[in-house]
Amino acid sequence: MRFISHAADLPTPTEFDWIANGLAFGGDYNPEQWPEEVWLEDMALMREAGVTTVSLGVFAWGLLEVADGVFEWDWLDRVMDLLAEHGIGAALATPTAAPPMWLMLAHPEIAPVTAEGVRHAPGGRLGWHPSSAVFRRFALRMVRAIAERYRDHPALRLWHVSNELGNENARSYDDETAEAWRRWLAERYGDIDAVNAAWGTAFWGHRYTGFEQVLPPRFSSTGANPGLLLDFERFTSDALLAHYEAERAVLREVTPTIPITTNFMVQREPGVADYARWAREVDLVANDHYTVGADPRRHAELAFSADRVRGMAGGRPWLLIEHAAAAVNWQRVNRAKTPGELRRNSLAHIARGADGAMFFQWRQSTAGAEQHHSAMLPHAGADSTIFRDVVRLGADLAALAPIRGSVVPTARVAILFDHDSAAALRSGRKPTELLTILDLPHAVHRLLTERGIAVDVLPGDAELDDYAVVVVPTQLLAPAGLAERLAAVVDRGGHVVVSFASGLVDETNRVIPGGYPGAFLALLGIRADEILPLLEGERLAIAPSGTASIWSERVELVDAEAVATIADGPLAGRPAATRRRVGDGTATYLAVRADDETLGALLADVLALAGVEPIADAEPGLEVVRRVGESGRFLFAINHADAPRAVRASGVDLLTGQRHDGTVSVPAGAVVVIEESA
Repeated sequence: MRFISHAADLPTPTEFDWIANGLAFGGDYNPEQWPEEVWLEDMALMREAGVTTVSLGVFAWGLLEVADGVFEWDWLDRVMDLLAEHGIGAALATPTAAPPMWLMLAHPEIAPVTAEGVRHAPGGRLGWHPSSAVFRRFALRMVRAIAERYRDHPALRLWHVSNELGNENARSYDDETAEAWRRWLAERYGDIDAVNAAWGTAFWGHRYTGFEQVLPPRFSSTGANPGLLLDFERFTSDALLAHYEAERAVLREVTPTIPITTNFMVQREPGVADYARWAREVDLVANDHYTVGADPRRHAELAFSADRVRGMAGGRPWLLIEHAAAAVNWQRVNRAKTPGELRRNSLAHIARGADGAMFFQWRQSTAGAEQHHSAMLPHAGADSTIFRDVVRLGADLAALAPIRGSVVPTARVAILFDHDSAAALRSGRKPTELLTILDLPHAVHRLLTERGIAVDVLPGDAELDDYAVVVVPTQLLAPAGLAERLAAVVDRGGHVVVSFASGLVDETNRVIPGGYPGAFLALLGIRADEILPLLEGERLAIAPSGTASIWSERVELVDAEAVATIADGPLAGRPAATRRRVGDGTATYLAVRADDETLGALLADVLALAGVEPIADAEPGLEVVRRVGESGRFLFAINHADAPRAVRASGVDLLTGQRHDGTVSVPAGAVVVIEESA
């Protein structure tokens, strides 16, 4: 074994430093897929591209522990040494996402079981369930072995625990999981009577007399109890987190100075993991994000996800640890990115608080299930548009070194987006299947950011003292105390906007009686006695203008006024939006899924009441974000339009060195980053 010594110009492994250029840049590196003569070419091309960091060994368990207790480290030793010699840091993975074939065949009981009772066969990803004691024992042995092997290696910068925990192994319905589920319930509720009370098991006569009778929500011909479903979602998140914590404990013991993280998946439909809670358990919040090629507003979804990750990170810098250089391989049509989109996507994450942009993966695979997933170095090689774009991005990130450690200042507007609420919506039948948890939050965030308004996306238990406007879109489940915290915002002169399908259920997924929206009746000064969902394609006219779809309610005014009304149909003349005034504060309710025109006008009205101004004076089509730190103020302007757009700013563009005084013209599809003058 040959470990190079610490060179004077290399960071030591005790420094959490992404090397000289300041920002992390690189991707998943899988040298085990390639002959060794390719590795030196990789090093040269990484240096050309400005790569500072690679994720290493994510799926390498079977190549490191080739049989039970038999380890072969030589190839990874050589790769780690090459990285250190070329000034590239390793986010070294615990390779437990990929149990080796010998383990899966010797212990098939580690594999997840579907709700229908079918056990997963070897050959996929994450082929283990988080409650498996056998898997945990083998996994922690692997973690200890790799930690002890590389604890002093100069390339080691960060521990990357497993990979996308819960992606393919989110839920398992096997007997061992059932036992863990019962223990979780006993700890949460104390006795079985409390479970019966929480879930309302008198319905359909499902009362339990002991925890041993409680099963996971396995396949049945009818819908399962909403309270049971929600708690199983919570249990599953906790079980996955417990596995991360077990691996973290070993790493902390062996390498106490090396930071530890795992990659979140904050994108599109929320998964099973309660990432806001998980974020408290990692040293650095790291996220995977992939856009959907068929979505014409995919840059808006990216902005929402990035703001949500920043909210989980408590406003601190975070790391984009995976995204795509071009097409992915898992969508119905895997569209390539448009010219400049790779750059815009990467710098949009940086603008919203990331201190690095990394990809899956470095070199595009020629074999395996992801052979057509794009990479920094594509099948075509270095003589390719993608690699030239990657080299340009590496130069951009080097030029942006001064922003490292700066933060996006706390906004004056917050959107609440809560994991438990998303889980409650998918746990049990609801008035309409057309309602999705991301639809309205995305629309609100997009309409605000299109106006140049800074927005923080926060979990439901976040502190709200710093916000002039708090928007609560489709917050189906009201966390304990949320109504009181929102009332406090209004009482101090702030402004709250609550939408339909909010506050309908409590923390056990029971409907709050007394009318809708149950938890927020007093706050809003209204009461709805019935939900009237609309058919697919059906629309209502809204006065003074606009239309609505998906959802409507029969609303009565109690202590509020109507600011918009339904203009046709059985609810004609009923409020579509209401407002209750409390001193200088207001509480606004949106009872319908309004179109962009109506929703945008409502939000603009609330912003005017609150005196909230845009980040900068920018033309429509220009996404603007500011980061601030000890080294200065940095205004990002990203042009998603097909023509130049201007923003008022003075300072130097870090990407070009050009000085601007007063007005900056941003070419179509381009990005500028202005280090603003004092």
